[in-house]
Amino acid sequence: MLEAELFALFEQTADAAYSVTEQGEIRSWNRSAERLFGYPAAEVIGRHVEEVFDAFDALGTEPFVGGSTTALRNPDASDGRIPNFDVDVRTRSGARLWVNVSTVVFDNRRTGRRLLVRVARDISQNRRNAMLLDHMLEVARDLVAFSEDTSHHASVEALTSHESHILALLAEGGSSTSVARQLGISAQTLRNHLHHINRKLRTHTRLEAVTHAQRRGLLK
Repeated sequence: MLEAELFALFEQTADAAYSVTEQGEIRSWNRSAERLFGYPAAEVIGRHVEEVFDAFDALGTEPFVGGSTTALRNPDASDGRIPNFDVDVRTRSGARLWVNVSTVVFDNRRTGRRLLVRVARDISQNRRNAMLLDHMLEVARDLVAFSEDTSHHASVEALTSHESHILALLAEGGSSTSVARQLGISAQTLRNHLHHINRKLRTHTRLEAVTHAQRRGLLK
């Protein structure tokens, strides 16, 4: 099969499909990909996949950095199949979108070139539902742990303006994931900030710290 025939085959699917070289260069882009991601094919072919998508996986890492072969890093040991993965990508409008990506490896025997054909499906609503459930469970755990009145607590150290801003975002109902994304920091960096906040306020949980800060008028 020639590459042109392969591209024509995936043009027929209702799922977004595109292909990249092992170095991450986009080689094909079907009409469904245009509809899902907003980019016309002429605008993305020849560009690096990470430049187009600005992608992050569930751990906040960049799955395409270092070449598109990052998606091959955990093949199933029993049959060599490439596992699918969820990734948060940027569309042409600037909106973020969660997609599940499957990979098909195409080795062109005539050219000796390997292409990775990716088929993507929109799973944004499923991710939002899962994140909402995680947030509800996190709040429930905090409520169970928050069994004492924190109004008598006093700050050991003054909070920085950045720490106050973090607590204010959490007080508005933001989840840890959304707050980290809004601030442009990793989940681990946010956890470090919360550790310092709890130490300063002599609190033990995120909810306890927010409640204490609200009662003391520490939020801006």
